[in-house]
Amino acid sequence: MNKKNLTEKAKKHLQVLCDEIGERRVGSVQNRKSTSYTKSELEKIGWLTESTELNVIDWKTNGASLTCNGKAFEVFSSHYSLGCSAKGELLAINSITQLEKENLENKILLLYGEIASQQIAPKNFPFWNPEEHQHIISLIEKGNPKALISATERNSATAGGVYPFPLFEDGDFNIPSVFMKDTEGEKLLACVGQEIELISQAERISETAYNVIAKNENNNTKKRIVITAHIDTKIGTPGAIDNGTGVTVLLLLAELLKDHHSNYSIELVVFNGEDYYGAPGQVKFIEQNVDKFSNIYFNINIDGAGYNEGISCFSQFELPEFVQKKLNDLISSTEEITEGLPWYQGDHSLFIQQGVPAIAVSSQLFIENMDCQEITHTPKDNLSIVNYDRVAECAINIAKLINKL
Repeated sequence: MNKKNLTEKAKKHLQVLCDEIGERRVGSVQNRKSTSYTKSELEKIGWLTESTELNVIDWKTNGASLTCNGKAFEVFSSHYSLGCSAKGELLAINSITQLEKENLENKILLLYGEIASQQIAPKNFPFWNPEEHQHIISLIEKGNPKALISATERNSATAGGVYPFPLFEDGDFNIPSVFMKDTEGEKLLACVGQEIELISQAERISETAYNVIAKNENNNTKKRIVITAHIDTKIGTPGAIDNGTGVTVLLLLAELLKDHHSNYSIELVVFNGEDYYGAPGQVKFIEQNVDKFSNIYFNINIDGAGYNEGISCFSQFELPEFVQKKLNDLISSTEEITEGLPWYQGDHSLFIQQGVPAIAVSSQLFIENMDCQEITHTPKDNLSIVNYDRVAECAINIAKLINKL
């Protein structure tokens, strides 16, 4: 199949995933539509598929409000937080040292400044959970405040382009929480010591989601090359680059590799949960492969591919010498791809942590400007920023690499 045909197929898949379906938060109807669509497309091509059911929560809110002495402040329900209707004394906290000293019981906390400078890792997140973040959560839970307000500034390194960002995005953390802009928090400081009223009309809903795994029936060998992309999005974004393009590359690879024969079986995995507080799809995959990771030759993970500026990049992580040589040969002979910087904010990390070599496929400009770009996790991550040719090129070059092996 030539590049022109693949580009047209990429447009079709992305139109469905990002325009017709749109936001694909875990647990939502749209998320289930997207996994059903992907599974159906893989089966049409001739791959053997299976779905793994995941027990998750969906979440919705009808908004939040905060008042003090009749004055209203703009606040937003923290994603996946419990709702609340609370009145209490406002206590402002700007450091861990202060948090350790203050009596939090029955107060409503305003977290601002240093302590609110970066998003707190979910309490049960399995792949990255700094001790400092665990300590903050532990102190708050022991202190038992009525609710939390976080005042946050821009921090694209941990929250993408979202401003303000929810300090807590965690369905396992049961202290009700809202968030506001740092500038609004400065105004709220005038109410410290006074009674405020906080209402958050948020709700958690028990739901299901699915991983989709596809295998080529022509391959029955034990050694696997596992190619992955996550299908879910953050709340409030159609997730074109993050990660509709990654799923689309998987679908294009299904076309290119459907008749592939080699010493390695090909496994295509559509993960559900990379942009969700508990990474349920990734955790389930680890459980299913606890004694099988040694059978994975290497992983290729696609996330952030197809940006309309710059070229694509392939980042290497502890590859076998033979694979590394073939990849370097491919990069040196192909103008549209380059070697990428090492980065770990993707599903390739779960393979690296299990001792499996990996290649992370993305967009060079995204990787080299990860700390300052303001597109991911926002409505700006839509099809207007996609280069469909780049999406097709990623699939073509991944297929070339696999065929070289």
